[in-house]
Amino acid sequence: MSKKFLLSLVCIMLMTAFTDYARSQGFNSITTPDGIYVIAVGDAGLMFRSTNGGNTWASYTIPSVNLKGVTSYNNDVWIAGANGKIYKTLKSASPVNEVELGITSQLNSVTFVNENVGYVCGNGGVVYKTVNGGANWTSASTGIPASTDLNSISFLDADNGVAGGKEGKVYITSNGGAQWNAENTGATRNIKDVKYFAQGIVIAGEYGTLITKSGSSAWSTVNTRIITDVNAISGTGMNDVHVCGGGGFIRNNKNNDQRFYNFEINPMLANLVDIHYFDATTGFAVSSLNNAIMKTTNGGTQWTLTAGATVSYQWQNKLSASGGIGNNLCAHPTDPNTVFCGYGSRVYVSRNRGENWTQISNYSGGGSMHSFYVSPLDTNVWVAAITGSPDRVIKSTDYGTSWTTSYQQNFSNYGQPLEMDQNNPSVYYFAPDGGGFYKSTDNGSTFTEISGNFPFRSPCDILVMWDSSNVIFVGDGVTGSGQAVIHKSTNGGVNWVSVRTVASSETPSMTNTVFDRSLIFSTEWSGSNIYKSTDYGTSFSISHSTGFSGWASSFCLEDPTLVTTGNYGSNSAISLNKGETWIYQGGLSGSGAGMLNPDRGMILNMQTSALFKLKATYSVLTSVNETQLANSAPSGFELQQNYPNPFNPSTVIRFAMPTAGQVSVKVYDQLGREVSILAEGFRNAGTYELTFDAAGLSSGVYFYKLNASGVEMTKKMLLLR
Repeated sequence: MSKKFLLSLVCIMLMTAFTDYARSQGFNSITTPDGIYVIAVGDAGLMFRSTNGGNTWASYTIPSVNLKGVTSYNNDVWIAGANGKIYKTLKSASPVNEVELGITSQLNSVTFVNENVGYVCGNGGVVYKTVNGGANWTSASTGIPASTDLNSISFLDADNGVAGGKEGKVYITSNGGAQWNAENTGATRNIKDVKYFAQGIVIAGEYGTLITKSGSSAWSTVNTRIITDVNAISGTGMNDVHVCGGGGFIRNNKNNDQRFYNFEINPMLANLVDIHYFDATTGFAVSSLNNAIMKTTNGGTQWTLTAGATVSYQWQNKLSASGGIGNNLCAHPTDPNTVFCGYGSRVYVSRNRGENWTQISNYSGGGSMHSFYVSPLDTNVWVAAITGSPDRVIKSTDYGTSWTTSYQQNFSNYGQPLEMDQNNPSVYYFAPDGGGFYKSTDNGSTFTEISGNFPFRSPCDILVMWDSSNVIFVGDGVTGSGQAVIHKSTNGGVNWVSVRTVASSETPSMTNTVFDRSLIFSTEWSGSNIYKSTDYGTSFSISHSTGFSGWASSFCLEDPTLVTTGNYGSNSAISLNKGETWIYQGGLSGSGAGMLNPDRGMILNMQTSALFKLKATYSVLTSVNETQLANSAPSGFELQQNYPNPFNPSTVIRFAMPTAGQVSVKVYDQLGREVSILAEGFRNAGTYELTFDAAGLSSGVYFYKLNASGVEMTKKMLLLR
């Protein structure tokens, strides 16, 4: 195998680990005019190009500008900058030319309907139009107030367009931007993206906003049943609309599913900010939190990471505490960044997606919480099950400042005996030891036995079916009994039948999803099987065996393709395809307690003495990492000495060109054999910085040569292992 081939394999590795709250380096937008040439752009001038459909990528930097939007048509590519400028280039590697609009407002979105006619929008109600391919631009914002920041613009043709922005503002034009008229879509949250299809319009925005309009019909709001943002829209028509956002979901309305319940299986556990389908089968998607670019070639049935990118997982300890048992994790009902957790008699809150935690309450009666809920009807109302003498259900109506006892009876010392009805949050269910099923219809203030004291032994978990509160499940078990049971009621907990009994001791956890009521997973202890029902809990079969005893489980609240299970120890199992295949991930400490996946980017695991969050790290291979350091032309050709030198394994090489032209920078060994091409093609005048990674080469002397406009320069460098 040649050294050149080895080097092309290792290339330059750009490792970008995402954090959930603060935006790190990633992309804002992606486009392709033909499915072959692909361009993605992001903040800090980040640009990736591919000339082969994403099989390989080259990385470039446009200095001192955040790139907010990109679009393409045939051979041309246009980019919207946060500095009020448009950048134009070609789909192939070519210079990026800056176009002044005469404004400083941040530009957020750009679109072209053909090679000549295009539009751009931005903050301050800015809309500009070009009719000569972007060489010149004129204002076209009549009817849009300057107080409206516009985030997205889309045109069906040269005349018909839509723009959307903050506070749900949407404007439509039918005369090429000569006049815009406000539309009452019913949106109140900030609009993140708009799309004008031949058959209608789709708008998307914050807190799950998704609104459609087919032809001349009225606007229709889609109940997305999520609280994270819908960031981007793509597709080929109103019956083939794909949207992405949140912690990484992609959904579509194929097969006339107006709920957008078709979820596209993908490997991204980070927010997706843009999606671009070139045709009905080929699409690309990007996150603002990493440089991993995804691609589908089958209309979203399956997405994969491009260019050999890989992902690794790690559980990170975010809170050390004591007294954790049951599942005391609870997502905030309206704030996607906030989550609660109970440890012992204390309640903690995170306001930054599980990264940091602060204690906000302490129940004076002591004990350990086994179930904890914040009411979606009033976040001042909390209800919990906590151990005592006897055990009890407690309630706070003042955000945990004070607590009162609602009901007293002993319950399982290892499970979660209390459940809120997610379909009717004023209703709670309680299943203590020794039989009986109790119901509260007054937000957990009082409880009444409704089952004729059905002889449960020691219930571990209660599950209420989404959109069907009459269907309830209880996981029952006693340590050492050798019999784990799931009971089912179809009349709201009054009567019960057994639907699964296995030779384990407990059924510690069950999980279901609002997006597919037929699907349920359950765990067992001390056995290692995960059980799955696809018939609404009528029957269960073995989904897979983990090799470790089961404990907690959780469907992602916003994407049913993601499901996780834990164990009473250090292991966990993660599935990105509804349980078809699983990734086994260790690294936890203590014993299992509970799991919660509010969205794909926030996967939490509560252990008895520590709370963990899953971190995904994406490693991206690029064939070139090139940065243009200055826009002004240098006085002459330059090839600077690499630094550091000697180096191991990477070094930086700078070169300068006083005029635009063809250039190549190549690396040779001592025998004159070419081992790497660092730059090749047309470049503007300027100074450039290249990163060379020699991970596949042996120690020794190497030479790097600049060839530009007939000028040749060569320098020597030393690789020391």
